[in-house]
Amino acid sequence: MAAARQIEAACTDSGFFYVCGHGVPDRLIAELDDSARRFFALPLERKMHISMDRGGRAWRGFFPVGGELTSGRPDLKEGVYFGAEAEADDQRPLHGRNLFPAEVPELREAVLRYLERLTGVGQAVMRGIALSLGLDEDYFASGYTAAPTILFRIFHYPPSPPGSDDWGVGEHTDYGLLTLLLQDGNGGLQVHTSRGWIEAPPIPGTFVCNIGDMLDRLTGGHYRSTPHRVRNVSGRDRLSFPFFFDPGWDCEVPPLPSIPQQDGGRPRWDGQDLRAFSGTYGEYLLGKVAKVFPQLRDEVLGQP
Repeated sequence: MAAARQIEAACTDSGFFYVCGHGVPDRLIAELDDSARRFFALPLERKMHISMDRGGRAWRGFFPVGGELTSGRPDLKEGVYFGAEAEADDQRPLHGRNLFPAEVPELREAVLRYLERLTGVGQAVMRGIALSLGLDEDYFASGYTAAPTILFRIFHYPPSPPGSDDWGVGEHTDYGLLTLLLQDGNGGLQVHTSRGWIEAPPIPGTFVCNIGDMLDRLTGGHYRSTPHRVRNVSGRDRLSFPFFFDPGWDCEVPPLPSIPQQDGGRPRWDGQDLRAFSGTYGEYLLGKVAKVFPQLRDEVLGQP
């Protein structure tokens, strides 16, 4: 229960904490990092062989620097979208097959093994979160995350020019339950707490874990999803590997009846009221992601 108490303290304060003792092999992390760096070192035209517009409704693949928006502004990063492998004929948006580069075949095996291991870590962290809320440890695994929505990104942040106000990714909160972030050694992640913006530096052997909007909603604001952002001022290329462990696609996410609702506390950075949403997590997520890639929203979903 000591870990559960530590989780509660972190989630009611900053919404961020470090996870150690997770059991993910160092060798797998090294293989993932190495194959990702070799992919991003390819010429742009070769990386575009797996561009997101080739992923169709699955919304998987590569996007170049400036191809993703945060709060309507292009980010100073490039990246690749992955997710849990689904059948090719799965017609749900954000479901289907991943796209992998033929030039770096090792990336496929590393990503799929990593997804499997991190899914287990996500379930373990949610057991700790359940206990921290006074729930049975399998509360989430037997319901909201019995068939979780699994998404994974690999981001490459070029160094920000000195004196520029360009952000690798601007201020935002994550959409789902929790994010498990693997960082390289170059830093750049900042978290907005009640004490202002603070650094979340990389610590070898750990993941940075932060809670998302759906856990904020489930707990009625008791656990608050916290804005964060990235600026790479290291002078070196930065890689990050965010893994998103979220409710099942068809799950509705009403506030937990056992958790007292908060009176609002610190206002959200975007003015959004998470209590106002109704529907499934898949509907919520789709609306959010469509704002990040407006071209795909138009072409894939037919929504102008």
